[in-house]
Amino acid sequence: MPKSPARTRPAYRCSECGWETAKWVGRCGECQAWGSVAEAAAAPTTRATASAVTAPAVPIGQVPVEASAFRSSGVPELDRVLGGGLVPGAAILMAGEPGVGKSTLLLEVAAQTARYQRRTLYVTGEESASQVRLRADRTGGVHDELYLAAETDLGAVLTHIEQVRPELLVVDSVQTIGASGVDGVPGGVTQVKEVAAALIRVAKTRNITTLIVGHVTKDGTIAGPRVLEHVVDVVLGFEGDRNSRFRMVRALKNRFGPVDEVGCFDLSAEGIVAVTDPTGLFVEQHAQQVPGTCVAVTMEGRRPLLAEVQALVTPTAAERPRRTTSGLDGSRMAMVLAVLQQHGGIRLQSHDVFASTVGGVRLTEPATDLALALALASASADRPAPRGVVAMGELGLAGELRKVRDLPQRISEAARLGFQVAVVPGRHQGPSGQDRQVDGMRVIEVPDIATCLRLLSLIKERER
Repeated sequence: MPKSPARTRPAYRCSECGWETAKWVGRCGECQAWGSVAEAAAAPTTRATASAVTAPAVPIGQVPVEASAFRSSGVPELDRVLGGGLVPGAAILMAGEPGVGKSTLLLEVAAQTARYQRRTLYVTGEESASQVRLRADRTGGVHDELYLAAETDLGAVLTHIEQVRPELLVVDSVQTIGASGVDGVPGGVTQVKEVAAALIRVAKTRNITTLIVGHVTKDGTIAGPRVLEHVVDVVLGFEGDRNSRFRMVRALKNRFGPVDEVGCFDLSAEGIVAVTDPTGLFVEQHAQQVPGTCVAVTMEGRRPLLAEVQALVTPTAAERPRRTTSGLDGSRMAMVLAVLQQHGGIRLQSHDVFASTVGGVRLTEPATDLALALALASASADRPAPRGVVAMGELGLAGELRKVRDLPQRISEAARLGFQVAVVPGRHQGPSGQDRQVDGMRVIEVPDIATCLRLLSLIKERER
């Protein structure tokens, strides 16, 4: 008696993240979205067979590399992040929050590429062609080699690529382009996979540099399936505070260069401008010494950046004092306050504590612990820190100061900007630390926070 074919169980897939389950549920078990799980069509089972190759395999030493040389994007800060510029055939995904300036930056890149007489195609699915033209008029991005198309259908986009034959393709954005004959709505998991795969296939076969705009979720991660980040060559994150004009582009993945580089930009009504020296944006110029301030030196990628940390300590009658931060990690400040109380004798359990950075920069590196601790101690004692002092060091729970990476680069940057004294971690066990001269700066090594607090008083006495 012939056996009956095995019965396949129905599969259900989340339209938001692609999570699959054998039975229907009202809420996705992966992304916790409601009403996004629906029955998926069964995929036909086929056996792969050998087929014709596109090009024969050759020894790796005979593969030409001239076609994959870097080409400048016309925006120096973006070239810095990419590792040298745009690579022909590369697929670059740029993600960021709404209104952060993704479209403005990519329109500037497209205009600069067209200025070098390289044909560029800008495909917009979020705006009309006239809206993009208005922005190009405002930023000076109108050129004959820059072609513009407003399309939301993948087939039409591929037709435009066939007709224009660009060297640079900008797609804004992948979530607005839909492929006919594919299940789901534009922006869904299946649609994003198909659109991204088609664009990357064209980029590789025609050697077209492709810049793709991607959306982010409310928690800051790139929207869509995780496979989107795997199939592209470069993933860039566009960051910035809506209350500030300062923007940062950070490489999250880069097959052609480092992933620890950061580019700085200034977004205004006239467009977006690269900021080659952003340090001055985050250090306030005080007419006189002010209590509760200290300058930290943080590393954004491989670039040292000076940023001022400000603190305010006020008495309170509330049972639970407030601990408020802006641009700093709140849990990190709570740890610094505990260390100051235990090892520095500074008790702030009956005070409200506020700490922030200047210019909207966000400091997450542990090397800024020492500057935050000195700003809090200065605000608590109502005594300003000595002028021209920068502090860098990670604070441990035992009160010790731990060394930080790239210390010579940090000291050189502080010296270039006119600071005279740098307080850094060291193993010297003396009451006043160990002094040495580096790049014309007085570098004082201290082992712990208690020695550092005493040392600031010694420096002040010497200056008097």
